[in-house]
Amino acid sequence: MSLSICVAQLDFVVGDLAGNAKRIIEAARTAHAAGARLLLTPELSICGYAAEDLFLRPVFLAACDDALKTVARELADLKGMAVVVGHPAASGERLRSRSVSVPNSFNAATVLCEGQIVATYAKRELPNYQVFDEHRYFKPGQGVCVFEAGEPHERVKVGLLICEDAWYEAPARESQAAGAELLVVLNASPFHLGKGMERERMMISRVQACGLPLIYAHLVGGQDEVVFEGHSFALNADATVAARAPSFVEHLFTVEAKPSNKGWVLSGPIEPERSADADLWDALVLGVRDYVGKNGFPGAILGLSGGIDSALVLAIAVDALGADRVRAVMMPSPYTADISWLDARDMAHRLGVRYDEIQIAPEFTAFKQSLAEEFRGLPEDATEENIQARIRGTLLMALSNKSGRIVLTTGNKSEMATGYCTLYGDMAGGFAVIKDLAKTTVFRLARWRNRHDPYASGASPIPERIMTRPPSAELRPDQTDQDNLPPYDVLDPILEHYMENDESIDEIVARGFDRADVEKVTRLIKINEYKRRQAPVGIRVTHRSFGKDWRYPITSKFRA
Repeated sequence: MSLSICVAQLDFVVGDLAGNAKRIIEAARTAHAAGARLLLTPELSICGYAAEDLFLRPVFLAACDDALKTVARELADLKGMAVVVGHPAASGERLRSRSVSVPNSFNAATVLCEGQIVATYAKRELPNYQVFDEHRYFKPGQGVCVFEAGEPHERVKVGLLICEDAWYEAPARESQAAGAELLVVLNASPFHLGKGMERERMMISRVQACGLPLIYAHLVGGQDEVVFEGHSFALNADATVAARAPSFVEHLFTVEAKPSNKGWVLSGPIEPERSADADLWDALVLGVRDYVGKNGFPGAILGLSGGIDSALVLAIAVDALGADRVRAVMMPSPYTADISWLDARDMAHRLGVRYDEIQIAPEFTAFKQSLAEEFRGLPEDATEENIQARIRGTLLMALSNKSGRIVLTTGNKSEMATGYCTLYGDMAGGFAVIKDLAKTTVFRLARWRNRHDPYASGASPIPERIMTRPPSAELRPDQTDQDNLPPYDVLDPILEHYMENDESIDEIVARGFDRADVEKVTRLIKINEYKRRQAPVGIRVTHRSFGKDWRYPITSKFRA
């Protein structure tokens, strides 16, 4: 005999309590019909992760409780089926003052069986680093939760943990002491490059420490700036991978548990390990698809310049939404090279998107005429360059207002770091797709995409010349990015060491970088914080992005 366990690796929507409850109910019925007798949902599946300050509202917690009761009621007829549901649970304590919001709930999971609540467990270890802010919202739980699942003649004692609990020894060890024969871990852990295999390695160490098999049930989907990749998995007590679900897709992932003289043995399908660039591409595609879809936009629009950044964003958008929901607009200025027109047209044709060209020369001339008296006797500089960018931003936002399509901005992390971008110009838009990709990564990922899954015509999505010509904003004659910035193969490592890894200027220089380059890049990072505060939200794919991971004062004299 064996116990069939199903992981509902699903894409839940924050705040859609009725919709999320319905999805759990449907998954449980499907799994039960297929023979499963235990269903695991991800962390906080009833409300979606993360609901942020909604967790501080009593009315939200009450609505989550109602949704949980709905799930229990609707699954009462599933004989022998245990369903574990992640949800916030009010602590029952009264707030001393309504003028102060303090954590008044638990990050919990409840075991339901035949309409009844069997047990409820509250997460003990609350992360408060990177994008996590759980001390703001939750009180830590105490104790352990061990419940039984399976047919009466073949029951398994299951120890329940939630995400961060499994990164510490005590919760698993105490569950084992309470009789657990199998550990299950509900998770909603945001993606960054390498995180999936890092989780596997950490859970392997947990299995080795406690000697119990483990099933890791993980969320999938995009939520504002974070993406959850799925990649649920199961480990046997000997620390071997017993099963692994696909990444970046919804999946009812089934694991079989069979008794043996050494305890329970798990088995199931094992998805192969993936390359970093495959993960990166799918994270960006899923992030765009869910941000546009969950927020109800009919499609997306972007400025297509003939350069690498907008080309990559267009390819991501088409993979995410389909060509019919993406529109590209070329807005040439007097400084736009002919090859930029040709490459933009070529790419739009390859991808099959609507493509339009709107000249900005008349508007640019009008602006200069309006400002002629103010600027008399002054040389042209970045002011005129920024005017062109702001004209383009205004046109894109006007088209967005008329059509309802969201503007996807095309700036990368290197530009965001150094301020090589224009407020209310190329920064104008609703979603910054590649704001966490360094420029060197933009080139690498574009080449990766061209090598994988060409279109029916056999053509790759991004014309080769876009990837080989020197990057340029084309806002003045013969301009290149390196007129103002160090080469990207120098700038990007400095950015990584300083911004992502918190190394000092002296430490970076000691690595062999020229001090002048390090001083320049770090100075630009500091003085452009005010711009980043006004940038649109974008997809986080590294362990430290310009978003919730980065909280630096705009006004500060410290530099080191």
